[in-house]
Amino acid sequence: MCEIVQQIVDSGQLAGAATLVWRNGTAQKKCFGWRDIERELPVEPDTIFRIASMTKPIASLAALMLVEEGRIALNDPIALYAPEFSDMRVLRSPDAALDETDPAERRITFEDLLTHRAGLTYGDFHRGPISQAYRNALGWDIDSEVAPDDWIARLSQLPLIHQPGAKMSYGCATDLLGLMIARIEGEPFGAVLKRRIFDPLGMKDTSFVVHPDKWDRRSAAYGFDDKEQLIERCSWSGVLVEERPVDMKYESGGQGLWSTVEDYLRFARLFLGDGSVDGVRLLRPEMLARMMSNQLTEAQRASAEWLGLKPFARRQGFGLGVSVVMETDATDLMRRGGAGTVSWPGAFGGWWQADPGNGSVLIFLAHNMLDLPQMANGIGLGVWAAIEGFQKSAADRQA
Repeated sequence: MCEIVQQIVDSGQLAGAATLVWRNGTAQKKCFGWRDIERELPVEPDTIFRIASMTKPIASLAALMLVEEGRIALNDPIALYAPEFSDMRVLRSPDAALDETDPAERRITFEDLLTHRAGLTYGDFHRGPISQAYRNALGWDIDSEVAPDDWIARLSQLPLIHQPGAKMSYGCATDLLGLMIARIEGEPFGAVLKRRIFDPLGMKDTSFVVHPDKWDRRSAAYGFDDKEQLIERCSWSGVLVEERPVDMKYESGGQGLWSTVEDYLRFARLFLGDGSVDGVRLLRPEMLARMMSNQLTEAQRASAEWLGLKPFARRQGFGLGVSVVMETDATDLMRRGGAGTVSWPGAFGGWWQADPGNGSVLIFLAHNMLDLPQMANGIGLGVWAAIEGFQKSAADRQA
């Protein structure tokens, strides 16, 4: 487990990866390649990776904990806590000029944020003037130098790309959700997650900032040069800051966490049962079931698109912060688990799934820096072949 991952590492398409398969109380961990090629430091089970969008399900869980406590309701307008979003405008077409807008027909709700139906986007995931407007206003997605309250205010001044609730558009909704949680709780988002999730579950290596005594366990970040050779890109385009500035206040609920396969397993196991792990309950079964149930209409599933892909067009839906397999498709990476399987990837080469049908968790972590122009030319895709090979190998062993 798993030869294809080793082959991809040996061929220079991936620096290294950590994998984990858990089923019925037994974990199998296998690591490949290097966390630091130059220093010849191998990937190990406790290697710490930037998990990018694998942060989103964790932030979503924190929001649902507030819902259970009656602190917020899914249908509450976020303007109750962020008046900046009281009177939003909506672009008349996706690539319209920024002043070609209509009033929002209703206010954005917390459920809109959890299901990516708020009308928000990412600068790199959209076209037209709004794309550059996002970059100018918010800075980089992961380690923005914009302070949280200022970030919220700047985002509220940008028009939405569609009416709230009308469509699913992947973007910074979960980033905003994290900052909303911090505002409601009255403490930094990282402190909220530590108190509510990481400490109770024993996720000792998961945080927005890697403590200096753990720096040697971090994986360096790798991408590719124009000759398709692996190169270190720790500060590429400002989106991955290895040593985060001490005065940086922004903590991205959409993409900012570091973690390990062992830590993420603690979180993923919540989805195998009733919202608890080893007697520690974070969510009641009823709320967990809603989180793991498709919330999109057929039309919304069919129209959801980013980076040229339509991930929900068939057999897959989206719950409250996680994708949901609605019907197994053995030919597709994201739909190969049994019905009810939840998962989500990360842009740096991370991926996980929890299948309550067979009681299994699969986790794959790597540092493969996403470069959209190179990907369009087929460069940097080896990591996805490695993930698919890992998933197939795990499925064969479980059969």
